[in-house]
Amino acid sequence: MMKLKNIGLVLCCLLAVSAMAQEKEGARKKQRKNNVVQEASVDTVAMDMEGVEQMELMESPGQLEDSPAILVKVSNKYNLSDRNDTAKYDKLWLKELYENQSLFDSIYSTVTNLEVDSLYHYDLDTETLKARLKILDQKTPFNIAYNPSLENVIKTFLTRKRGLMQRMLKVSQFYFPMFEQELDSYNVPLELKYLAIIESALNPRARSRVGATGLWQFMYSTGKMYDLDVSSYVDERSDPIASTKAAAKYLSKLHGIFNDWDLALAAYNSGPGNVNKAIRRSGGYTNYWNIRRNLPRETAGYVPAFLAAMYIFEYAEEHGLQRERIERPIFDTDTVHVKNLITFNQISELVDVSIEELQILNPSYKLDVIPYVEGKNYVLRLPREAMGKFVANETAIYAHVKTELETEEKPLPDLVKAQDRIVYKVRSGDYLGRIAERHGVGVSQIRQWNGLRGNTVRIGQRLTIYAKNPVASNVSRTSSSSSNNATKSAIASDTKIHTVKSGDSLWTISKKYPGISIENLREWNGIRGNDIKIGAKLKLCSC
Repeated sequence: MMKLKNIGLVLCCLLAVSAMAQEKEGARKKQRKNNVVQEASVDTVAMDMEGVEQMELMESPGQLEDSPAILVKVSNKYNLSDRNDTAKYDKLWLKELYENQSLFDSIYSTVTNLEVDSLYHYDLDTETLKARLKILDQKTPFNIAYNPSLENVIKTFLTRKRGLMQRMLKVSQFYFPMFEQELDSYNVPLELKYLAIIESALNPRARSRVGATGLWQFMYSTGKMYDLDVSSYVDERSDPIASTKAAAKYLSKLHGIFNDWDLALAAYNSGPGNVNKAIRRSGGYTNYWNIRRNLPRETAGYVPAFLAAMYIFEYAEEHGLQRERIERPIFDTDTVHVKNLITFNQISELVDVSIEELQILNPSYKLDVIPYVEGKNYVLRLPREAMGKFVANETAIYAHVKTELETEEKPLPDLVKAQDRIVYKVRSGDYLGRIAERHGVGVSQIRQWNGLRGNTVRIGQRLTIYAKNPVASNVSRTSSSSSNNATKSAIASDTKIHTVKSGDSLWTISKKYPGISIENLREWNGIRGNDIKIGAKLKLCSC
């Protein structure tokens, strides 16, 4: 009996302990629910409010703007800045590029008058040269085989043009990375980059006596075939990237015709027609060295000059030529599309880059003005440190430029399209001032369009002009064929005679009728001096 009572007591104790445990567990669950609610309220309310308070503490006391609305000029400089502190452009490197432009005349004269069979004395072992040329032949798609003519050209460059080749080794570091990228994209040999040395001495504004222009020396018509824009402001034949794309396309097309890179180079210089004639005259040979004697003189030295340049660049150190490191490669610059007309003077003032540097980096803008034309993408190339200033303040810059241009005393010349281009043939008695006035343009413009360094022109010389005077334009387009036809197109049929009035002179009369010179009036009216009588009737044509 006692045992049963003890068992019952134990059971009661166990039940009591279990009840207490359940009560504690219920209390713990309730506490966890309360904690979840409290945590949820902290996440959605308290934390949000804490963030707002932090944002209020961080808020700027003044209103933030993307860029200043007004550009302030302090000590002849504007207040444009970028976030990065960068080094100034090395003026010695700029000088190197700028002075390099004078080398075009030297390379042009050398290639066009190259005596490939003349002997030049230079310490170069023939067997060593043969071995090196064989290695080059294996590395490239060009037919590089030893012959005495090529050896003579290489020795010419290592003696008479040694200084020029030394300069090319340095300047090429600026242009070659750009060339290689474009040539590779068109799947043409990267060695074609050496062609720009022979064509222009790496001068983007080089202009030959026949009007070929730029690093790759495009004629006007060929440039238009490959969409190179030419106008009074712009000549994309001088744009390093645009002209390299065009050269790659053209060379690729020529290779497709001849299936030989040596002949493609010869055709690039003298035209496919001359190469075909040389092949016929040689009896059907298709190796450059077999048809060379049948090519024009200039082309006969063109391919050897190209191969000689390639050899010297590949073996420069072996001949004591030093590869000096450049201070600014092309990838240290960047481009931006312009959204409004802007001048180099304005850019120079605003981002503190010299006009000379802008001209070197943007050689396709002939008048130091970047135009804005709907549908055209004109770009500005700047050093990277200056690009940051320009982009960060772009809106304010364009507003400033617009205001400045509206208040400019001398308006910029109107943009003349490429189709208004005239080729004017210089006649007896012509000088730049007269030619400029006749076509309604400036003397400095004619000099820039034609790469003239002075004011001297010679009879028979052909000048490219983008005329704004439509009457004079008609005259000039026909001037090369006949001055009589020019005059008839310039003067209406009912104005063949001028009656001399008081105060008239041959000079004032010639100015009244665009396209007519004092010499024309003398010739057509039998006048020897300058005397004319009041009431005299002067013929205004050769009729």
